[in-house]
Amino acid sequence: MSFIYQPTDKNMEQFIKPPVEVRYSEELSALEKNDKARRPANWRLSPSAVRTFILGGDVDTPDGKVKIKRKFYGNDALVERAIITLAGNRGLMLVGEPGTAKTMLSELLSAACCGVSTNTVQGTAGTTEDMIKYSWNYALLLSKGPCREAMVPSPLLIGMENGIFTRFEEITRTPAEIQDSLISVMSDQIMNIPEMGDDGLVLAKPGFNIIGTANTRDKGVNEMSGALKRRFNFETVEPVRDVRLEKEIIIREASELAKSANIECPVDTDVAELLAVTYHELREGMTSEGTVIERPNAVMSTAEAVSVYYQALCHAWYYGSGRIEPAVLTEGLLGAVCKENKDDLEKLRSYFKTVSKEKSKAGDLWNEYIKTANQLR
Repeated sequence: MSFIYQPTDKNMEQFIKPPVEVRYSEELSALEKNDKARRPANWRLSPSAVRTFILGGDVDTPDGKVKIKRKFYGNDALVERAIITLAGNRGLMLVGEPGTAKTMLSELLSAACCGVSTNTVQGTAGTTEDMIKYSWNYALLLSKGPCREAMVPSPLLIGMENGIFTRFEEITRTPAEIQDSLISVMSDQIMNIPEMGDDGLVLAKPGFNIIGTANTRDKGVNEMSGALKRRFNFETVEPVRDVRLEKEIIIREASELAKSANIECPVDTDVAELLAVTYHELREGMTSEGTVIERPNAVMSTAEAVSVYYQALCHAWYYGSGRIEPAVLTEGLLGAVCKENKDDLEKLRSYFKTVSKEKSKAGDLWNEYIKTANQLR
């Protein structure tokens, strides 16, 4: 049996970012104890309970209702389709722009269905087949020959042997020939280890599946083969289109980051709204007043907005008076927008010129923010 991390290891809570199954262990426990619905083989929760865990709701317990908070803000129907895809033992591929919470959704699905979200392959140009399937402890291999004891299992083998999901992040960053090593496993649910002869056949246990993620901006880098695509159901995770929802996400995520870092600086909802409006307008290429503006080439994702806000919050806590200064916010925005293409600087300047005319009556915060445009150089 391969080693997999068990959520009973409470010392994991000491780390910067505990796994989802640790962070939400109380919610998962309440759902599991009171889940009477049908569930696929070896799943921790039923599909309906997985949906509640991700999208929020109430759980009836002998001691009353337990509130399950919403964790993924987006298309509820997409989440339902993703759960049913996995329940049907078909691979799930989440695609979309960077920063649209594809990774978070795959973590939530893995934690709720299997109790383990950490069985992961991070796809890069340097990913090799042994990083996906297995490698060898060469000292044991020389002394005992090819045997199970000498084998070092990688995430795919771990998932098959334990009946859990294997998460494959940024799969299109991986060379095509490495991607295609998944085809036979997904088709037959079998991995053949030729070095071990007759003992080298590994059959997947019920519950095993693969969740992949891919950024649309990586399209064409290492395009997935048609054979591999046919073994996945594809779901596109769209950016957040609602300013109020984006503001809510910024507040929630920044609050959790601040709490984990022991930063007691309160989250400023007005600043969060200002940043949400900025990102929304730059992403859509149009202000809320209807003026068309040039869209930056940079990824104007909600995740980037959270990062910019949190950095400004850290600056306020460590250097300032506890208040987020618009000048610091603009500095963070400049770094986020112009890190890939210098042409985006002029687009950002143009945006500030436009909003200086349209939002001059929006309040003191907007006026203070607009005045920081002189930092854009």
